[in-house]
Amino acid sequence: MAGAFANTLRPAIMAAGRREGLRRTAERLPVTRKVVHRFVPGETIASAMDVVAALRESGRYVSVDYLGEGVSDVDDADAAVRVYLDLIEKLRRPDDFAAIRPLEVSVKLSALGQSLQRDGDKIARENAWSICDAAQRAGLWVTVDAEDHTTTESTLSIVRDLRADFPWLGTVLQAYLRRTLGDCQEFAVSGARIRLCKGAYDEPASVAYRDRAEATESYLACLRVLMAGSGYPMVASHDPAIIAAVPGMARESGRGVADFEYQMLYGIRDGEQRRLAGSGNQVRVYVPFGTQWYGYFMRRLAERPANLTFFLRALARRR
Repeated sequence: MAGAFANTLRPAIMAAGRREGLRRTAERLPVTRKVVHRFVPGETIASAMDVVAALRESGRYVSVDYLGEGVSDVDDADAAVRVYLDLIEKLRRPDDFAAIRPLEVSVKLSALGQSLQRDGDKIARENAWSICDAAQRAGLWVTVDAEDHTTTESTLSIVRDLRADFPWLGTVLQAYLRRTLGDCQEFAVSGARIRLCKGAYDEPASVAYRDRAEATESYLACLRVLMAGSGYPMVASHDPAIIAAVPGMARESGRGVADFEYQMLYGIRDGEQRRLAGSGNQVRVYVPFGTQWYGYFMRRLAERPANLTFFLRALARRR
């Protein structure tokens, strides 16, 4: 019943996430911003750094994302790059952290110019190269986020190009896309860092598994391929069934706890994050920040009925 409920609501929530009028209204409501704080800890680099410090103190790793996507002009793309370069400087790893798994920044190529009508791929590639170069000098990692399926081919092409200079560069593959098993086979052979997630966009059945059980089955099939490959799998899921399957897959592939990591979103299943880290596993938390939180927040509501219930209860309490 919960799965059917989620499948029914998801398209409506995702559609609301694309409506500018709703976005402007939500951004003006103090109650909405208070609830959003559960998933987005703040709008500034300083607010993100406070969370980074607390998570590292608890034994977890971190990936920091500056929220924004689909920029419409070059100046906005340049502004996003400047924020990332500032963020990287703030995250710069001192020499005495040399033995610690690197901190990471996550980037969306559409925020770097990919969606521009003229030379979008070229601009995004150049901007991403600048971010990767700064990250490498600072002792950090970069992972390229996935967006809707219309950007997948462009994104993976840019990632392949960048990995020639930055072989540690990671990317995200979305298991609900029908093409992803093949993409996993390619990147597993090349030794890439791959963050495997189910997928957070409302995609058509022609390109994606829309049934929750089918998406989970695809995820597990993709994860087996990554575990058996020569790369570094990053298990980005909050699904108890997937998390429970990971230790067995790791053993079958001869991987120890240092050879893969779990990843979860800030504000979701914090207790499970702590449990996994406390058991000796590597756990990385995705920490977003910035003013462009509306689209990200709506995707979190669409993913799980529990998130929507939390939001509605918070609204009711503040009326």
